[in-house]
Amino acid sequence: MKKIISFGETMLRLTPPGNQRFAQATSLEIIIGGAESNVAVSLARFGMDAEWVSRLPENDMAERLLLELRKHGVGLRHVVRGGERVGIYFLENGASQRGSKVVYDRAHSSMATLQPGMIDWEAAFAGADWFHWSGITPAISQSAAEACREAIEVANRMGLTVSTDLNHRAALWKYGKQPKEVMPELTAGCDLIVGAAEDVRNYFGIVPEGDGEEAQRSMLAQLKNRFPRAKWVATTLRSNPNASQNGFSGLLWDGQQFCEAPSYPVTHIVDRVGTGDAFTAGLIFGLRSYPSDPQWALHFGVAAATLKHSIPGDMNLVSKAEVEALMAGNATGRVSR
Repeated sequence: MKKIISFGETMLRLTPPGNQRFAQATSLEIIIGGAESNVAVSLARFGMDAEWVSRLPENDMAERLLLELRKHGVGLRHVVRGGERVGIYFLENGASQRGSKVVYDRAHSSMATLQPGMIDWEAAFAGADWFHWSGITPAISQSAAEACREAIEVANRMGLTVSTDLNHRAALWKYGKQPKEVMPELTAGCDLIVGAAEDVRNYFGIVPEGDGEEAQRSMLAQLKNRFPRAKWVATTLRSNPNASQNGFSGLLWDGQQFCEAPSYPVTHIVDRVGTGDAFTAGLIFGLRSYPSDPQWALHFGVAAATLKHSIPGDMNLVSKAEVEALMAGNATGRVSR
């Protein structure tokens, strides 16, 4: 089995217990998470050979992070060492009508100071057939964006399938470049593009036509027209009555048919962070395993992300069998004995 390579920054997430606010917390829980490593963990748990590539300092916090990824079966052979620190983000979990809140502390991290040429991409991609990155990486710093471009160019030249989750994070674009100046060139090298309407508007100026699902279909069609290399474009469909209850589905366009997954009600959200990564990982797994059945792939991605809402932390710690059980209609939540 050939490898799947993901590339990006993984951080320490510091979170007050339960649903406490920052202002009342007297302790913070340490959780490991990052969009691209979340994808790698999911794929490893689905039985695929997944490897995460990044840059980390030589200190105990980096070792804690590597330990977490290693125990979930993620390959780490091409993580390079150097720089000052591991990035951090603080998360205040919302509930009911109060949304969650994120505060970043990732300036001068090892990943933010990554330079082109520090990673041997030809060596990292040897034996691989898929490369995944997200829009978070080029938002961190100009040098990280240049390293991401370098990786995409090598992956294209070596014939890997390239995927991206657009993941717009307005709070990160602080180094003088606007997303519209950076993201189009990087996205042009992708075979799978996953993004919400907000991402697509901010990165490419694409405005959906119509309302509701019609607007989502319009957005995907325009996105694929803009990036003709892409074989598939996809988005999640989420209803947000409040922070504790969501409806979740997804839509995929392959240039010939629109695929729509069943909608799942999520009535008691435990942790919403990482659900988009779980969707992307499930979609990659499905498209890689059954490239002629995009409907199945989309349904698998949506079911995987639905289960992630029930799991604390950033990572989707479910198996392929558990996702397929939900796809088959086992949504009762009964005790398995």
